[in-house]
Amino acid sequence: MTPADRAPGIDRRSAIRGLAAIGIGTTTGAFAHGFLYGRQDVEITRETLTVSGLPPSLSGLRLGFLSDTHRSRTVAHELIDRAVRMLLAEQPDLIVLGGDYVTWGDRRYVEPAAEALAPLTAPHGVFAVLGNHDDDRDMPAALAARGFTVLRDQRTQAIIRGEKLEIAGIRYWTRQVNDLAYVLRGATPNLMLLAHTPARLVEASALGVPLVLSGHTHGGQIVLPGIGAIAARKYPIIAGAGRRKNTAAFVTRGIGTVYVPVRLNCPPEVAILTLKPVDFG
Repeated sequence: MTPADRAPGIDRRSAIRGLAAIGIGTTTGAFAHGFLYGRQDVEITRETLTVSGLPPSLSGLRLGFLSDTHRSRTVAHELIDRAVRMLLAEQPDLIVLGGDYVTWGDRRYVEPAAEALAPLTAPHGVFAVLGNHDDDRDMPAALAARGFTVLRDQRTQAIIRGEKLEIAGIRYWTRQVNDLAYVLRGATPNLMLLAHTPARLVEASALGVPLVLSGHTHGGQIVLPGIGAIAARKYPIIAGAGRRKNTAAFVTRGIGTVYVPVRLNCPPEVAILTLKPVDFG
């Protein structure tokens, strides 16, 4: 048989090269979309959390939750401003901020980060904790200057509908059960814990904390089809609502990005959380 008699086709090497080219093109296209659009497309997530021990009078209490703004060279004021305006339009009863307002403690962006958040206001206050990217002096001072309550291994109270809601906030580096127990000592059962990392859910559950709110994971930031969020697998909850024993938790995907300015299958998020008591009926 001469070459002219052979049926046209593609040899194995050419097929592999073709498939590789398709894979590279698809990956490049996905990351380009994540850079141009995915990291800018802020969503509102509305979630109802069932909280043990929540008084019936606080049923329906709405929390606005923002975290991980990461104001930096690659996270612009406009993105945070959009998230702030979306949250304010929801008119929550109380607002919580989950930390990592800048990236790598870059002091050039401390004031811009705080200024972007400055419009936030709610009837029962705005409460904040720090993340692992925030310094322990300039960032809390900038937030406090905007009227926010910054909790660093501290507790405070909000009186809502005649009930005391205790709000505790811990530093990223407060990890031991004994240290967390010290912050919570004397707290009433009507308690909410702000912890930048969801890794603290383990200790909070051991101490019987009813509700934990966290950020830090970015929801994985890059979530691959069929594989998931590789970068955040070590956490008990990567994103969204979850539970450990009697402790309800919510982990927000946050607003900004870190390491690479890309979000893939994981859009930035403003969370509106509605609390309701456990129904024993």
